[in-house]
Amino acid sequence: MAQFHYRALKGDGSLAKGEIDATDRGEATRKLERQGLQPVKIEVGGSALGAGAGGGGAKKGGLAGWFGSGKSASGEGAEGEEELPTGPVKLKRAEIVLFTEELADLLGAGLQLEPALKTMENREELGQLKVLTRRLREQVRDGTSFSQALRSTSPSFGDLYCNLAQAGEVSGALGTILRRQAEYLVTMQDLQAKVVTALIYPAFLVTFSVVVGVMFMTFLIPQLTDMIESMGGELPGGAQFVIGAGDFLKSYWWAIIAVILIVVFGFRWWTRQEEYRPTWDRIRLKLPLVGSVISSRFYVQFLETLANLVANGLPLLRGLELARNATTNLYLKDVLGKVVDFVAEGGAMSRGLKKVGIFPPLLIDMVAVGEQTGDIAKSLQKAAERYDKELGVRIEKVGALVQPVVIVLMAVMVGTMAYFMITVIFETISTVRNRGT
Repeated sequence: MAQFHYRALKGDGSLAKGEIDATDRGEATRKLERQGLQPVKIEVGGSALGAGAGGGGAKKGGLAGWFGSGKSASGEGAEGEEELPTGPVKLKRAEIVLFTEELADLLGAGLQLEPALKTMENREELGQLKVLTRRLREQVRDGTSFSQALRSTSPSFGDLYCNLAQAGEVSGALGTILRRQAEYLVTMQDLQAKVVTALIYPAFLVTFSVVVGVMFMTFLIPQLTDMIESMGGELPGGAQFVIGAGDFLKSYWWAIIAVILIVVFGFRWWTRQEEYRPTWDRIRLKLPLVGSVISSRFYVQFLETLANLVANGLPLLRGLELARNATTNLYLKDVLGKVVDFVAEGGAMSRGLKKVGIFPPLLIDMVAVGEQTGDIAKSLQKAAERYDKELGVRIEKVGALVQPVVIVLMAVMVGTMAYFMITVIFETISTVRNRGT
């Protein structure tokens, strides 16, 4: 048990000083909060330890952050904190967006990380986010990095989000990076909503076409063909194909379902294996429609992350290493590793980007200009803004093309079935006429 000297804010905003016994700094902080005090500084053995560890401490301007942290003193601190549920905190995408936007706004307003999390925790309408923010705040207060606290608290954020948060912590631009990540999440959420809306009508067409197709193959066309055969007529080739397909479907429907399930689960297993992930990640970049979106998103993320890191004083090589770690596509991560090795050997970054062969010439030229002018951070930021606009255009194109493509495919399917049906009907009519004459 050690003795800590503290300075803290009361509920009325006045400053309180005193001593408190605790086993460590974290326990001392919790005891003060239970007494309705908001710690500003805690000292032990003459060593000043700012109460905002992990969020920058009580630096200049930090006192205002403590004042702006909501009902910290008069609310739950006096009554004691309620017990938190255990286990990982799972969030919906909308909750992740809300958390990211609010935290970015609070950090942008000048609050340190721990007071910002405290402010979010005190909001009554956040629901599940209250549990998340309190657990994050407690870990940050006890010295855990924000990115590591995210990883251990909730699986909903993913590697990309946590890696970007780590880059933001290292560079001191956590608020800026979270703001950009919030914008990206909102963009992806809007795109998903647009795609879902655009697929409602095509999904109806798909369902209707499948039902009609099954009826054609298993009921209508077989009845007409039986009639033709009883009259001595000859079945058209298309009808024979449909009859064979219908018989196969009725006899082996269970095998068809089993094969589909095996293919789906086998594909999911393959894409999740560490040794096959780089191959699949490379294939994704070449997929129609979505491949260009994935590539553009990578350019934007890479350029913005590196620009923030370099602008905040990190060496270019260290910034490249962190930008590489923030990349979840394993193929692209390997490519960036080659760029890092090239720069570590003394080569120019623009030459390294050109050497790996996946970056567009315009991006490389903009980086080269930054190297020549000595302001590479500005060039990287301008390149990021350019490719961010290009990403928006590509996303709009994908959303606009999804519905027409599905409708055309369904029209071809329905048209083919209708052609077979009409052919059989005409053959039936022809046979009946010939028998009549």
